[in-house]
Amino acid sequence: MSEKKIRYKSVFSPKQVEKLYSQLATVINPAPELHFSSAFELLIAVLLSAQCTDKAVNKVTEQLWKTLHTPQDFVNLGQEPLEEAIRSIGFHHTKAKHIIELCHSLIEKHQGAVPDTFEELTALSGVGTKTANVVLNLWFGKPTIPVDTHVFRVSHRTGLSHAPTPEAVEQELETITPKKYARDAHHLLLLHGRYTCKARKPECDKCPIASLCRHIDA
Repeated sequence: MSEKKIRYKSVFSPKQVEKLYSQLATVINPAPELHFSSAFELLIAVLLSAQCTDKAVNKVTEQLWKTLHTPQDFVNLGQEPLEEAIRSIGFHHTKAKHIIELCHSLIEKHQGAVPDTFEELTALSGVGTKTANVVLNLWFGKPTIPVDTHVFRVSHRTGLSHAPTPEAVEQELETITPKKYARDAHHLLLLHGRYTCKARKPECDKCPIASLCRHIDA
């Protein structure tokens, strides 16, 4: 990120941070649940996943990927047919609008290719910090730590970070996460939040990091 980084103090010591990731890694396969086979498909899938489950997005993209493979394919399809194709996942009008605008930009500015820098990605329509970092992490192999609602919740609930915003949590996680876990940290925390450290009813009795967690109800 280009903005000045602000340091926050995690309540975890470096050894505890290392142990937290190590214990999560023993039970979690840090792999994406979205289906994609190219940087472009990943970018579209992540855009569609906003406020929607990966499972629902996969059902939609299973059909999209049969005929749509490039930005030009989406431009040729047009916004209204795309809206209809993605109607089941919600916010279909806004998402379709951003996707068509994004595809035009990819064609005009990047010869149809997905750029591999944070600055270029976030300049695209509908692409925010989280989306850009997911693409950089999963496709380009960069050690970014995208912070979605799951990562933000797990970070705060455990005490790993008390930074006030997703962007600030991202900055702190990038600072305290050991290098060997930097690439997988996002999915280790995300999947832990999705399946164990749930928002409404965390399954603390099944938690692999319960001994480290600072949550008062743990």
